[in-house]
Amino acid sequence: MTTTSPRPAAPAAVRLRPGDLAALASIGLRTRKLRAGLSALGIAIGVAAIVAVLGLAASSSAALLAEIQALGTNLLTVTNGQTLGGATAELPVAAPGMIARLPGVTGVQDTGSVGNVSVYKSPLIPSIETNGLSVDAATLNLPAVAGASLAQGRFLNAATAREPVAVLGAVTAQLLGIDRIRPGMRIWVDSQWFYVTGILNKDTYAPEIDSAVLVGFPAAQKYLNFDGHPSQIYVRTVDTRAATTAVDNLLGAQASPEYPGQVNVSQPSAALTAQADAKGALDTLFLGLGAVALLVGAIGVANIMVISVLERRSEIGLRRALGATRGQIRTQFLAEAILLSLAGGVIGVIAGAAATAAYARGHGEAIVIPPDAWAGGLAAAVIIGALAGLLAAIRAARLSPTQALWSI
Repeated sequence: MTTTSPRPAAPAAVRLRPGDLAALASIGLRTRKLRAGLSALGIAIGVAAIVAVLGLAASSSAALLAEIQALGTNLLTVTNGQTLGGATAELPVAAPGMIARLPGVTGVQDTGSVGNVSVYKSPLIPSIETNGLSVDAATLNLPAVAGASLAQGRFLNAATAREPVAVLGAVTAQLLGIDRIRPGMRIWVDSQWFYVTGILNKDTYAPEIDSAVLVGFPAAQKYLNFDGHPSQIYVRTVDTRAATTAVDNLLGAQASPEYPGQVNVSQPSAALTAQADAKGALDTLFLGLGAVALLVGAIGVANIMVISVLERRSEIGLRRALGATRGQIRTQFLAEAILLSLAGGVIGVIAGAAATAAYARGHGEAIVIPPDAWAGGLAAAVIIGALAGLLAAIRAARLSPTQALWSI
């Protein structure tokens, strides 16, 4: 009687360790470097766009908040509005003095628009090349109240305010081609020379000053036939929200008791906040474009992984014949897709951070990259890799050893 030997038991599947899984997942990437790099590029572009947009928004917001904090939120401006007939209203000459009597007001300075006056660097400039510059009469402590600062030279004082002397806004100096103050420097204003004693830096809260030529009230009345009526009044209040709000509510009636409806009152810091909100809406658009790039990258990764399964049928069959389970095959290809996307995500985070740093340094802003930006970019890359590689991993796991080895 013959006895048959028992069939040897199938070898138990060995559990993949993380190191082994990482080595297996990198095989396809290392053997097809160009294709892997191009596939990761779409993910990198999408992640870079998201990181850069969030980083630039955070850097700009930080700079804006720092600027608002430095300049304060207690500045209010009063300008002349329109009459019922649509003409430009006129603020009373006594308006600055009346405003200064309000409780909570700590400083009042004003400017007055001098109409029908053109400014040129010299009388040889054609009369049509006015550059849209304005001439404004200004009070002596205007920079301190309006938040302006001198880039060069000196501002008006009690003596120069009575003489043909001017201070240039930042844009005015640029358009006139004046980069620094030189002894005896002068400009041609209303067919007469005015000496230049200073140049202002750009004013965040009062950009209208940037494109103006500032002269003293007495000089404007003496040399330019100015009528003495202010057109813009800058009001500083006690630095509390309650005090600023209280003054804001009274400014129109105090500036022009007879026609309070013809007075415009605004708070420059509120305008800056609205500007930041508008930029935030634009940032959302760019975030959407980054998301589209991520979607395109995910489709590319999914396509590459499906092709990879078809090309590596022999490898899959050999591994299955040597005892690899369906789950291990599935895990291998899923890990490969995640590793590919994660590599693109890392490159994208680095590129986005570099773009943020370059822009922020170029604009003199602090470099701020929120943790949500880079962490979210990497998390998105991992999730996209998992989703993009899922179909290919399932198809690879369904191949039987016999079907897969037919391709050898």
